[in-house]
Amino acid sequence: MMKSISEFNKNISILFTDIDDTLTLNGKLIPESYSALWNLQQKKIDVIPITGRPAGWCEMIARFWPVKGVIGENGAFYFSYQNNKMKRIYFKPPSELTEDLKKLELIKNEVLTSIPGSAVSSDQFCRIYDLAIDFCEDVPALSKAEVKKIVQVFKKHGATAKVSSIHVNGWFGDFNKLKMSLEFLKNEYQLTDTQEIQNKCAFVGDSPNDEPMFQFFENSFAVANIKDFVNELQFLPKYVTERPGGLGFLDTSEQIIKFKL
Repeated sequence: MMKSISEFNKNISILFTDIDDTLTLNGKLIPESYSALWNLQQKKIDVIPITGRPAGWCEMIARFWPVKGVIGENGAFYFSYQNNKMKRIYFKPPSELTEDLKKLELIKNEVLTSIPGSAVSSDQFCRIYDLAIDFCEDVPALSKAEVKKIVQVFKKHGATAKVSSIHVNGWFGDFNKLKMSLEFLKNEYQLTDTQEIQNKCAFVGDSPNDEPMFQFFENSFAVANIKDFVNELQFLPKYVTERPGGLGFLDTSEQIIKFKL
């Protein structure tokens, strides 16, 4: 059972957060959630967005948002812009992706042929590692059954597939949001002890591709729209907001700031 965020009362200093439908509301980054990012920074709480969005977006986010870094393409890499230098850490060097991209091209063709109404995400040209299939962002929303068919095509070809609130993302490689989060903590904070990580860190998300984070982090939050997916999740977040999207993120940030020492 998920608890109200009003029950959270711990001192944390690192916050991982999803972007789409967690920081955003109705497809937009709203003033409330963007201001919350600045408020967290001013309280010395580092924010690291974790997203299925592409490398091109992450370059901008790492450079211009008040964040410690950003993890992109569901854990394929992280970028961190500190002291006027951009640091890029990849799960696998982009130079080794030729065969993976050929297989993703086959998957793309099969999905578009077999699931009418699906489309390649408009941000695909910015991507390095994965293929994103749009099922409701720029196309009329597909049914859950059709989304499952997209996932099945990826899996039939041996790819990993994860469902976000807007896309099915698929890739080849043993990475996910959690693995790259732990790599980020090791590299940027020298944090490897699990209990210390649990004491210092939290995560907030909204959809099935956040499940590894909900499972691992004791301080796990979700905005209210997680309720659309609860029947699809084995591991639920510990806390949930009353408001959706960026408004829920604002409420989460205020509760965290309240107990920052």
